[in-house]
Amino acid sequence: MYAVIKTGGKQYRVAAGDLLVVEKLEGDAGAAIRFEEVLLVGDEAGAVVGAPLVEGAVVEGTLIETRKGKKVKIFKKIRRQGYRRTTGHRQPESVIRITALNGAGKSAAWEGTVSLVTKAELDARARGLAPKALAEAIEAPVVEAPVAEEAPAPKKKAAPKKKAAEASSEDA
Repeated sequence: MYAVIKTGGKQYRVAAGDLLVVEKLEGDAGAAIRFEEVLLVGDEAGAVVGAPLVEGAVVEGTLIETRKGKKVKIFKKIRRQGYRRTTGHRQPESVIRITALNGAGKSAAWEGTVSLVTKAELDARARGLAPKALAEAIEAPVVEAPVAEEAPAPKKKAAPKKKAAEASSEDA
């Protein structure tokens, strides 16, 4: 089952369990979010299109984090005048895990658990920069596979020396 919701002036197609990045929403990490502007609800059997909204349809989610988005650079230049200006901007955004879809006599729920680990923390773990206490708690015991004995590589023959090749060509 899927739904099309409207938030922040944009429309998103979502399903239960999806991770969604939208414009900033109010709330702290772990807060429940409800999207009541549902434009369409559908599944394999068909879709129910709202006029303009599907009545009684609700999409529920959990706010994972609010962060800054990618940097956008703004560069202005007037040629031959020596005028150059560079500015930047990072738009705030919210990351949401969709947990349930309800509407048009249909419903779907996500069976997993919502982890509130931020993307910055996941990136730090991947680079080995996570705090030691956290890294030790996460690491699972590593079991090394037995190493098979390798056969020695065959010896390569030395290339003929250049002088010997020239001498044989002069004799002929």
